[in-house]
Amino acid sequence: MRIFLAFVAFFSSTFVFSQFQIGHTTVTFNDPTRTGGFGTGGGTGRQIQTEIYYPATTAGENAAVATGEFPVIVFGHGFAMSWDAYQNIWSHYAPMGYILAFPRTEGGLIPGPSHNDFGLDLRLVEQKLQVENTSASSLFYQKVKPNSAIMGHSMGGGATILAGANNTSIRTIIGLAPAETNPSAIAAAPNVSVPSLVFSGGQDGVTPPPDHHIPIYDGLGSFCKTFVNIVGGAHCYFANTNFNCDFGEATSSSGISISRTDQQTRTYSLLDPWLDYYLQGNCAAYDQFMNLLDDNPTTIIAESSCAVSSVPVISWGNGNLVSSMEGASYVWTLNGNVLPNATGMSIPPAGNGDYTVEVTAANGCVETSAPFSVTNTGIFELNNSIQVSPNPTEGLLVWSKPFSQKVRVDVFSSTGQWVMDAWVVDRLDIGALDNGIYLIRWENMVRRVVKK
Repeated sequence: MRIFLAFVAFFSSTFVFSQFQIGHTTVTFNDPTRTGGFGTGGGTGRQIQTEIYYPATTAGENAAVATGEFPVIVFGHGFAMSWDAYQNIWSHYAPMGYILAFPRTEGGLIPGPSHNDFGLDLRLVEQKLQVENTSASSLFYQKVKPNSAIMGHSMGGGATILAGANNTSIRTIIGLAPAETNPSAIAAAPNVSVPSLVFSGGQDGVTPPPDHHIPIYDGLGSFCKTFVNIVGGAHCYFANTNFNCDFGEATSSSGISISRTDQQTRTYSLLDPWLDYYLQGNCAAYDQFMNLLDDNPTTIIAESSCAVSSVPVISWGNGNLVSSMEGASYVWTLNGNVLPNATGMSIPPAGNGDYTVEVTAANGCVETSAPFSVTNTGIFELNNSIQVSPNPTEGLLVWSKPFSQKVRVDVFSSTGQWVMDAWVVDRLDIGALDNGIYLIRWENMVRRVVKK
């Protein structure tokens, strides 16, 4: 399912409050099952020297971690880029209460980096930091939340997909201009099941979106995934100025129309609430993220398969009642009575009456749906594969599966520009529009559907 949206990314963020100083430490982790890596002193096997930035009581080296528990973000660097090119990332997120870990492995040009090892390194560092939480000798003893993300840029973004495949211990993955890798990130993407967020610079010539970001996103097996195309954006602007990356961009990208600062600001405007929901457990942040995707179509074009709201909505599909929200657990009721064997995202109806579902998300957020009434004659199956005819048309469009009530229908040009909307049931007259290709979006309280 695809959604084509766009929005203006300027506002005063409600998420960015610099509460903490930034501490830094260097830890070399090791994997005894492999060899190589970067660094020394981690023990036998592969050395994974990692630069860690964290919320501290005072700024500086090995400063005491601030009071509280903090989620972890493990970040993978781009090809021929070092961790310090991403000072913008740790300077933004450590003060907000995140522990940022930057493995320094696979940073050389010759021999070329091993994408597989880098993905394994990202995965291992996340696991090791959770272990640090239980080690009384660690700086991070009892300071690490059991909520982690893996994020990366370019090569590191592709390695993030490798690290996220068949990995349910993490809460989310984020790719910044993720690059295809060897082994293939595109092939690994269907094995990623956690919520995923992919950012793409529209003018990226280093990893062109049609060859890298888009097929990775399309292949993701995540129930909730979002793709953000920053119009006029670059490949290297997700990081600070870096000679190797900027040189490659200068020889391959054209038409970049925004500044590095603008691109990073637009990225944070969405990444902040995404992380705030999945890692910090701010239940309101999900709806704030989704609402941002509905702003005026101007500078960012987004596509998402995520539920419209964090409040679950019950719909009917394939003979079952279905929750719009995926969660860690579900409690279904019929006429106020708990159905003891109904614990999945979808259930067969147990009889006529009013159903509700309480969904507990992985981050602990709990939301309950409005009642959904079932009668023998009142069930209507909403089929997202709406058939539109005639297509092409000279005016009137009719869809084969009419909604049971009026829904909002928006029409966009092929470039994502909004052109009209209407509240209708099963038909729309677009005869006043110029000849061309248009996207039509139907939206009810559960999901959005888009067709050309």
